[in-house]
Amino acid sequence: MTLAIALLGVIGLAVLIGPWLYGASPTTIDFGRALQGPSVAHPLGTNDLGQDQLARLLVGGRVSLAVGVAAMAVAMGLGLTIGAIAGFYGGWLGGGLMRLTDLFLALPQLPLVLLVIYLFGDPVRRTLGPERGIFLLVVVVIGGLNWMSVSRLVRAGFLSLKQRTFVQAAVALGASPWEVVRSHLLPNVAGPVIVAATLAVGNALLAESTLSFLGLGFPPDVPTWGRMLYDAQNYIESAPHLVIAPGLAIFLTVLSINTLGDRLRDRLDPASR
Repeated sequence: MTLAIALLGVIGLAVLIGPWLYGASPTTIDFGRALQGPSVAHPLGTNDLGQDQLARLLVGGRVSLAVGVAAMAVAMGLGLTIGAIAGFYGGWLGGGLMRLTDLFLALPQLPLVLLVIYLFGDPVRRTLGPERGIFLLVVVVIGGLNWMSVSRLVRAGFLSLKQRTFVQAAVALGASPWEVVRSHLLPNVAGPVIVAATLAVGNALLAESTLSFLGLGFPPDVPTWGRMLYDAQNYIESAPHLVIAPGLAIFLTVLSINTLGDRLRDRLDPASR
């Protein structure tokens, strides 16, 4: 867990302050230095347009991690809301919300994401701009298709906690439903939700990388890690450094996030202690 936290800290600091410390431009095109290997001037080499790979990796990390965190927030918000309503009220309302959850679980996520991006990508880009529009669309789509597990966790926790003595005592003393949820139910399901949130960041990062690799994510001038892999697919043999850096960044980030989530689950699970 310590190693995962340290690795995440290094990656976070690199993408946050790295572009300011490393002065090379990620967008300047110079065909005279295209496909150069790693050197002192360009530690990770250059791509087919002569752009510095390290600069693109650092700037792209900001976008990729921002998508992961924002999509996680969307998924957690939807999951908490739907799961809390279904678990607290139950009855036909809770049953209907769970059937909706089952419906979303049955949907093939990747084909659906590709379809939504393909249908609504151009209108959103024209309305909100090429970068902001696709960012919001990708975040909403990825987050809107990854809330179901959180909803089930929260509902199961609420159904179990509602029968506990301290919750019934709070209701008997006149606590409002919001006070019961805020003060007694949500704090007791926070552990599984935190674990799910960490894992959701890794899943969202992989989903964004997949979309960018398929050419349906951010525009070419926005160097996300997935977009860098997409641009490098034709140079795997002649310039392998174009693939190794972004692929390794995705691998290490997702691995450290998933490791952190697994360790948090072990720490927060009373049965494991």
